[in-house]
Amino acid sequence: MPRVFNFAAGPAILPEAVLRRAAAEITDYNGTGMSVMEMSHRSKEYIAVFEGAEQKLRTAMAVPDNYKVLFLQGGATLQFSAVPMNLLARKGRADYAVTGYFAKKAFKCAQMYGNVRTAADTGNYYAIPAQRELSPDPDASYFHYCHNNTVYGTRWPYLPETGGVPLVCDMSSSILSEPVDVSKFGVIYAGAQKNMGPAGLTVVIVRDDLLDSPALPGTPELLTYKAQAENGSMINTPATYGVYLLGLVLDWLGEAGGVAAMEGINRKKAALVYDAVGSSPVFRCKVEERSRSIMNVVFSSDSDETDARFLKEAASRGMVTLKGHRATGGIRASMYNAMPLEGAQKLVELIGEFK
Repeated sequence: MPRVFNFAAGPAILPEAVLRRAAAEITDYNGTGMSVMEMSHRSKEYIAVFEGAEQKLRTAMAVPDNYKVLFLQGGATLQFSAVPMNLLARKGRADYAVTGYFAKKAFKCAQMYGNVRTAADTGNYYAIPAQRELSPDPDASYFHYCHNNTVYGTRWPYLPETGGVPLVCDMSSSILSEPVDVSKFGVIYAGAQKNMGPAGLTVVIVRDDLLDSPALPGTPELLTYKAQAENGSMINTPATYGVYLLGLVLDWLGEAGGVAAMEGINRKKAALVYDAVGSSPVFRCKVEERSRSIMNVVFSSDSDETDARFLKEAASRGMVTLKGHRATGGIRASMYNAMPLEGAQKLVELIGEFK
């Protein structure tokens, strides 16, 4: 069966070239006679894979030397706890911008660990608040926000100004899709299953000075950034195959021109679909124009029945997992780095034809 255009929000499409390379190496990696999945994480062969993936990520994102890159597990969801456990005790309170489904989950989770408040919550998750609508606490331990909201299809179009308070950002659905200045952040974290590889791997990029922040009493060693940094992310067995696939994805990204080149492609894909929706007599996009995601285009008709017919027709043309999140319904086209331009073009064609 030919490959479909997989518009899933995550786990998401991977580059076909990466899958083919992984398939070719599945039983014999680099002449070792074994799969990466079978290797000891302490072996010299695997350490080369692990360290290589870290260096490629540092290069792709221009990560400064005064930041540690951690390869952890538990997804971004576990970081909803790890962040306050590691950083909340610095000043005893923290700010959260609640701008979507997962941003709200992060906020609710952090409330279990101490004094956490909303620095922004418009209640309308189809728009990102402007800087003037934020109320950052200059004495907060950190300011947390989610850069790209997959459920509602929004993206922060600017970097929040926090008066020197460390920025903590969930970049799960936008990491590697556009350049970011890592030096502006205290912590960046991301689940891998959208732009970096398969589910199971979580990347955390943390500034060195924050490693000395006092963790909350009772914080497990596995969730302590400093302990993980001191142990090279190997307190326990890491997500070995996930790290290997991250390395392959980064090779593919480099061959495609890097993050800057990928941003241009991503913006083109998103613009094509937004323009098609805007010209359609059937569909509409609720997202404020300046807040629109370039990763997740969310739209709908005026009826669930019409949306269902569209999804059925899309599937018949090889475009799958376009159904919107259960919180919103409608249609969601997730077009991460690995989605080829042809996929967006096929979707645009259907939107134009659909009556």
